[in-house]
Amino acid sequence: LPLVGVVGVATGMAASSSSSSLSEAHRHFLQGLMALGGLAESPAAAAALHRRACRLHQAPYDPERLDDFLEVLNLHLQPLFLEIRKGLAEDSGTPCYALVNLAESEVTQMASDYSEMELELFKKTMELIILSENGFASSTEILNLADHLKPKKMKKTEAEQVLQRLVQDKWLSEKEGDLTLHTRCILELEQYILSHYQDMTRKCHICHTLVIQSQVCEDCGTALHMPCLARYFRGQAEHRCPHCKQLWPHRIPAMSQLAAPLSSSIPKERRTRCR
Repeated sequence: LPLVGVVGVATGMAASSSSSSLSEAHRHFLQGLMALGGLAESPAAAAALHRRACRLHQAPYDPERLDDFLEVLNLHLQPLFLEIRKGLAEDSGTPCYALVNLAESEVTQMASDYSEMELELFKKTMELIILSENGFASSTEILNLADHLKPKKMKKTEAEQVLQRLVQDKWLSEKEGDLTLHTRCILELEQYILSHYQDMTRKCHICHTLVIQSQVCEDCGTALHMPCLARYFRGQAEHRCPHCKQLWPHRIPAMSQLAAPLSSSIPKERRTRCR
């Protein structure tokens, strides 16, 4: 179902539902989230949408009950195979909220926005990122894939434009010329990635979700998101793997080091210590 029809359909469902009603505040929140490209990239952004929607439509507002507010909204989005899902940015641990499509877990759900060749480039880019040691692939590596696409090659200038669109549409994130999967992509395609790359992917031992950027125990292979391990090891005099209890072999980043967004400059030396 195209997102442009989501608000109208969901609102129409409210009248026939016997459970919690979908209010004008919920509809306004959904419209605001869609205006952000379906992603509120921080708790502040989601809180601002919640506050504005409730005050505009004189609905009860409690800043501590955003999750309850979204639970009602998701109840009405469920028949549309949509859900507002909460996730954490892998680089910073910042909570975010994304409107994800549950009807299809395949990359083909992007078909209305991208051509067959563009989707092929995205899938190969995703594979490069997943197979990498640090959860990143260089733009040079990705552009070299353009010569090996089927059924025909793609010019590198065209490939550059596709990568720019994928970043703008929040399927990829860029840092210092390297690309990784955006939080929105991980939230929406997690099941697809886990099923298609099951021998190459891991889940974080702490939060139990798909991990792309991580540190990995050299003894047992346990993987941890950088923010998860920073919180787990905080205050511990001796850092040991939460699974096998062997000494953790990597440098533990401070929470302050994780606060910077992907667009900021973070030394590559630190990233090579990751997964």
